[in-house]
Amino acid sequence: MQNSSPDAPVIMISGANRGIGAAIVRDLLQHGYRLSLGARNVAALEEQHGPETEMVRYHHFDAYDPQTATDWVAATAAHFGRIDGLVNNAGNGEHVSLTDDNEEALDRLWAVNVKAPLRLTRLCLPHLEETGRGRIVNIVSMSGKRVRNAFVGYNMTKFAVMGLTHTTRHVAWEKGVRATAICPSFVRTEMSSYTSKVKPEDMIQPETMAELVRTAIELPNNAAMAEMLVNCRLEDML
Repeated sequence: MQNSSPDAPVIMISGANRGIGAAIVRDLLQHGYRLSLGARNVAALEEQHGPETEMVRYHHFDAYDPQTATDWVAATAAHFGRIDGLVNNAGNGEHVSLTDDNEEALDRLWAVNVKAPLRLTRLCLPHLEETGRGRIVNIVSMSGKRVRNAFVGYNMTKFAVMGLTHTTRHVAWEKGVRATAICPSFVRTEMSSYTSKVKPEDMIQPETMAELVRTAIELPNNAAMAEMLVNCRLEDML
């Protein structure tokens, strides 16, 4: 692990206790970033990443509870004195098909996949604008670009996050904030364990996703990537 300097960039990451989020944490720590990690289970963060340090802080963040987002952003700014980036990684993969009548599940999908990233974006934006090169990376899905299954709840929310990403780019561009949507197909995590379409070893690896997140963070303002579409199998891209 590289040693983080006191003025290293500060990145907030939601859903940082497993899967893609945990891989992002490991990668950014190895490259000297300071991190503020949010998850519903703070103990799981410590179990996954070790005890807190001055460079890595843990916070309770529950996508269903707006106050936890407010508290997390405020605590991060108070501890580090700045926020340079936000990675909206926490997600809900519940399967709600077109013919399902499950309002409760739909509400959960919208709360986690759309409203929580929007809320964190709003709260972080003033801090990101102050840096002149703030970064927002939304972990979306290829299901936000095209539809290949019946899971209408998941698909709708991922299309919505694409709308959030592009609106953020439009609104915050002049202040130096760059927003990127990373849209993977199957990633080797628990969320993809339901499928037999792709072998686990042939799926995108979480470590690869982490490298892409760091790429989006580190690109200069004049070389921003609005979308990264990431496949593990061949398909036509329009």
